[in-house]
Amino acid sequence: MKIVNQNEGAKIAYEVDGQKITFDDDLTINLAKRQQDWAVHIDVCRDADGGLVLGAAAGRAYVAQLDIPAREYIQTQMSRARSAPEAMAEDVEPPQAIPLDMEQVTLTLWAI
Repeated sequence: MKIVNQNEGAKIAYEVDGQKITFDDDLTINLAKRQQDWAVHIDVCRDADGGLVLGAAAGRAYVAQLDIPAREYIQTQMSRARSAPEAMAEDVEPPQAIPLDMEQVTLTLWAI
């Protein structure tokens, strides 16, 4: 995971466990489930009561931001016995998603 310190000061505590990140032992986000066919940006903020919330609209102060890269796919050929005329046409399986590479996720931390 790429870590960016947006400004000076103390940052929120976080733990990474596989493809999940937990902030302040309170809010856990499964990053693999959030990954889409496009890049995903998630704002983690504190609300007026000090609780952690997702989204800047619900929050009062930034705590962190997560940038998850777009899902990537691989294309594989099917292997099966074919007669000579069929061998001319390639059989292609549907693309398969590559699991999220946590090294490509960016975590931006804001002072709390």
